[in-house]
Formats: sequence, structure tokens, C-alpha cells
Amino acid sequence: MDHAIDALIEIFTWVGFGAFLLLAIAVVIAWAADGTWLPAEAIIDRDGGDPVVRWFDADGDANSAPLSPADAVVIGDADAASIWYRHGWQGRMRLHRRPAGLRALTWSAAGMLALGVVSLVTGWVLYFVRG
Repeated sequence: MDHAIDALIEIFTWVGFGAFLLLAIAVVIAWAADGTWLPAEAIIDRDGGDPVVRWFDADGDANSAPLSPADAVVIGDADAASIWYRHGWQGRMRLHRRPAGLRALTWSAAGMLALGVVSLVTGWVLYFVRG
């Protein structure tokens, strides 16, 4: 029975550290592909049919983007909002600095690292307890 437990702990250790490495690489690639997003204060223009977000970027250029239905629910009836806009692009904005997918990848990588560390420590403890 001890050999089976040792094998499972060893497998969980390698799976945890291996998956962490792969997910960490995916996080870096997704972070780099996401580009640079800068903060801005925007006004919500509701005069037309769909609400439009308008803001000035760091270069002083005026920008606008249609408000997505999901963002409209988050903003509600507010006349202004803090946004993040894509530097060097026109008409790209979001309400959060980092995308939700990147956050999920980061938490997954952290979970796999935790699995690897806990399994490694458990293996060491069992090794020294058994003598």
C-alpha cells in the first residue's frame, strides 16, 4: 500500500509542476498578446440608440467605442466610468485592466503549483516519517 501512495504522490508532484510550467508559459504568451492598456476616465453618451463610451487617450486624441451589453449592465445608469483603453488602437476599451481569461489562466497555474508543492512536501514528510 505504501508503494501505491508513493506513486500517487510522485504522479501528483510531476503533474502539478508540469502543468504549472505549461500554464505559466500560456500566461506569459496571453499577457504579451494582450498588449498595453492604459486607464482613462470616460463619459457615457446615451443620446443615440446604443450607448457610446467617449474618452481622451494619453496622446490627447478623442476616442469612442460602442458599449457592449455586458458592459452596459455593469455601468448601469452612470454618466461616467473608469475604463482601460488599448494604447495605439482606436475604439478599443474595457472595464478591467486584464481580461478574465488571463486571470483564469493565472489562477490555474497557481493551483497547479500548489498541487506540486503540497505533493512534494507530503512525499518528503512520508519519506522521513517512515525512516
